[in-house]
Amino acid sequence: MADSDKNKTDTSDSRIIPLRKSIDGIDEKILDLINKRLLIAKEIGKIKEERSEQVFDSAREAIVIRRLLNLNKGPVGKEALRNIYTEIIALSRNIQKKEIVTYLGPNATFTHIAAMNHFGHSVSFVPQPSIRDVFREVEKEVCNYGVVPVENSIEGTVNYTLDLFFESDLKICAEIYHTISHDLLSKTGVLEDIETIYSHPHAFAQCRRWLEKHLPKSVLEECSSTSRAAQKAAEKPTLAAIAGREAARMYNLKVVTSGIEDFSRNVTRFLVIGRDEMHSTGKDKTSIMFVTAHVPGALHNVLEPIAKAGINMVKLESRPTKYENWNYFFFVDIEGHIEDSKVEETLTKMKSLCMYLKCLGSYPRA
Repeated sequence: MADSDKNKTDTSDSRIIPLRKSIDGIDEKILDLINKRLLIAKEIGKIKEERSEQVFDSAREAIVIRRLLNLNKGPVGKEALRNIYTEIIALSRNIQKKEIVTYLGPNATFTHIAAMNHFGHSVSFVPQPSIRDVFREVEKEVCNYGVVPVENSIEGTVNYTLDLFFESDLKICAEIYHTISHDLLSKTGVLEDIETIYSHPHAFAQCRRWLEKHLPKSVLEECSSTSRAAQKAAEKPTLAAIAGREAARMYNLKVVTSGIEDFSRNVTRFLVIGRDEMHSTGKDKTSIMFVTAHVPGALHNVLEPIAKAGINMVKLESRPTKYENWNYFFFVDIEGHIEDSKVEETLTKMKSLCMYLKCLGSYPRA
């Protein structure tokens, strides 16, 4: 090694060593502060237990993260900061009480990923074969909360989720928006090896143009989920799956190509369901369902109090009641919380104009 090269290395080392020592010192402080935070959370848990209050409080968690995002001056990004504190908050909940969250499975589905992003990885997650099973496990108190899909920006509403709210007394405790990005996965990671592709019908529909352009001769086989597709792809080098990146990690697959969906703005909304009612954060949403009389102008009359109160309605959906032909449930999302006097008064007026009205929950806007 030339003297000039040696001097460069020595200079570089002499600069890095004290910086690394500073990082070590900061890491020790961070670790100490996290543990102190957990101990305080444990004390809060004892008080909650005395008062018979629920551990999960999406309203409080939303306020904590929103405050930190406002305080943040960088260079840490908003999404990274959110992810860090999602895990810290999850640890805080877990030290208060062990939580079990169920979701529409199997593992590595987008519902599973959305659940982990919301609750953190330290929670116990239990997959279910159907949305009805998710509702049932939470109703039986086997699980604390459930996560189910309710609508997709491309495919539309998951009607079965809406239908189950009529039968259930569970509340909406939170909402999650998750961007859906599809990757092509295989054992070898080589495009030319692929002969058969497995995936859920929705994933095929959302990647149709890419498949026609790049793999027009491949056989497409439908599966019950993208996770099941990844399991199948792991069997042989000639098989592939369209699934999320989490599935690649879970089933030891390689990413052939990322982001093969035809439309990049593909977002699914998920609901967290449970038995608890969430307090107001100041930036909330309230979901209701109702049935009107089968007479002209009935829907207009019921919705009129929302407009008169100046409340923003962000969703209106109808579903057949299944108990009487040509009769419908209407599902409405409005901005605001049931604890807000304006929202409470509006719903009271609406209820007097309906055959049936039910508040499905007030929760923080995602």
